[in-house]
Amino acid sequence: MNVGPFLLDLLRSGLGNLAAYLAAHVLLCLLPAFLIAGAMTALIPKETVTRFLGRNTPKIISYPASAAAGFLLAVCSCTVIPLFAGIYKKGAGLGPAITFLFVAPAINILALVYTGGVIGVDLAVARLLLSLLFGIGIGLIMALIFRREDAEHDKATDALFAGQAGMRQAAVIFLIALVVLLVAGTFQIDLLKHTYAQLDIPVRGMDSFQGFLYQLVPFDPARGEEGVTAQGAILIALLALIGLTAWKGLENIHERFTTWTWLSVGLVGLTLLIAALGMTTYAGGLTLSFTGKFFGVLLSIVVLGWMLKTRLSEGEIRDWLWESWRFVKQIFPLLVVGVFAVGVIRMLIRPEWIEVVAGQNTLLGNFVGVVFGVFMYFPTLVEVPIAQMFLSLGMHRGPLLAYLISDPALSLQSILITAAIIGRLKAWVYVGWTALFSTLAGLIYGAWVDGTGLGLVGLYLGLFVAVLVAMLWLVNRRSTQEMVVSR
Repeated sequence: MNVGPFLLDLLRSGLGNLAAYLAAHVLLCLLPAFLIAGAMTALIPKETVTRFLGRNTPKIISYPASAAAGFLLAVCSCTVIPLFAGIYKKGAGLGPAITFLFVAPAINILALVYTGGVIGVDLAVARLLLSLLFGIGIGLIMALIFRREDAEHDKATDALFAGQAGMRQAAVIFLIALVVLLVAGTFQIDLLKHTYAQLDIPVRGMDSFQGFLYQLVPFDPARGEEGVTAQGAILIALLALIGLTAWKGLENIHERFTTWTWLSVGLVGLTLLIAALGMTTYAGGLTLSFTGKFFGVLLSIVVLGWMLKTRLSEGEIRDWLWESWRFVKQIFPLLVVGVFAVGVIRMLIRPEWIEVVAGQNTLLGNFVGVVFGVFMYFPTLVEVPIAQMFLSLGMHRGPLLAYLISDPALSLQSILITAAIIGRLKAWVYVGWTALFSTLAGLIYGAWVDGTGLGLVGLYLGLFVAVLVAMLWLVNRRSTQEMVVSR
């Protein structure tokens, strides 16, 4: 085996995956999420978050609230991470925050509808019910295991945000406008996808440039891989400019606002607008398509710009920009590493292996489905046609569900980023429980598919829950005894 060309292919696969991800998914998904997370941290009083998601909020309120918030956001795991970081830093309990982190990418509305239409309503319903049940369960378990650390985190946020005034109406509207920006850029509905106007621009060489990019970053759509379009290349360049101007304009923003500050903010708005355009190359020119997405993003940016100029105070703007930039510095480098690693690993894993290891509803087969979810991460909605491909290759529907639950919840990059936010121990405990519950979900659904009666399937689930409750009771009892002794 010639090692040199093989390593070069791995490098190209990693860089190609990274380039495709940056071009297609960072701007309209992740960038607004960073801005929302920054706004939540800077503008929302801790009491507003802890009223619904705090560690001392009744569980019958906090966990359904966190699950409902995740259900309504059509975001992938990378996009939900900044939002998770924002509510956790602001004082949300570990359990509700973890439930939000698990539920949001696993069962968003669009993914469920798409799953039902492409693969089957039964699988969509199983994905919804089991993800909700296990998402809340994982949150409760994490809160119990790390309750001492959770209490310390709650005290730390008390000190960090002590004395903060109530949230102003302008700040509420500003945050809503940021959420609308995220929704307009990510929701795949006819109103936003429809093209309302087109403009042809005679630009020579754009089709050749597009062909060059496809040769530079080869891809296989059947495997869920995405190439880099001419528009994507332009967006990557703009993303680099945003990074440079933000470093000069936001790093020392607490000292003063500079021209670099407003240049970076303006570049963000311009780049979001370009990302929202439809762009098609042809021989001798370029066609720009003005979709509903473009007009939704444009309206959101106009409202946000007007509020920055007339409604928010200088201190609020400074805090918002700084917190957003801090999240970018904390999360984005790990995201780059994770996406690159996934591109490398994806080349090593062959979908054809699925028929051999996941063709039956076994413990190993379902665990393999989970592993595929970790190392073959795809953006939200893309995992559904990939699941259809796995099904055609011989994957059993049980392991298929395990894959669909774990793929958005346990991508490699999200694991790395979650560890940076809550600590490595908590992150890997979360990974372990998620892998266990995803495997169990596949086994349960797969048993039903194979003809096991609902009563017997329910009995299996009940026995597992009983054993789990007993174990957690013992852990809670031991932890309580240790706390009493330590006093």
